[in-house]
Amino acid sequence: MASVVVFVHDHDVSADFYQELLNMEVTVRTATAALLVSHNGFQVYLRAVGPNAPHPAGHVGAQYVIWTADGPDDFQRCERVLRARSGHVYTRQAEGFTLLEGMDPSGLPVLVAYPGPDEVARLEIIARYYV
Repeated sequence: MASVVVFVHDHDVSADFYQELLNMEVTVRTATAALLVSHNGFQVYLRAVGPNAPHPAGHVGAQYVIWTADGPDDFQRCERVLRARSGHVYTRQAEGFTLLEGMDPSGLPVLVAYPGPDEVARLEIIARYYV
């Protein structure tokens, strides 16, 4: 994957959050959108849709994006950022990797895993995502 587009309540607040969490640079800001780029070129487009826009679970479309930390220190840094900025943070152990879950400023789930699927193959579907 090269890019993801995320609809958020406030793109400025969300850009600050994702910039800190994912170590990305904000390269463009407009009145309704922001573009963040990672050191390896991955792009996150944030589009403001207003404070009352719903995001119902179980509807057609992407529900979760799972980010991969660059290493154990980066994973711990992500956990610190989520704990400081998100009301509830959960950590789960799975088949050889750890998954961290919190919420972004729009209330969207944010998941960070370590190690990534390039290092540890995913051999199961986590029940939370299809129950």
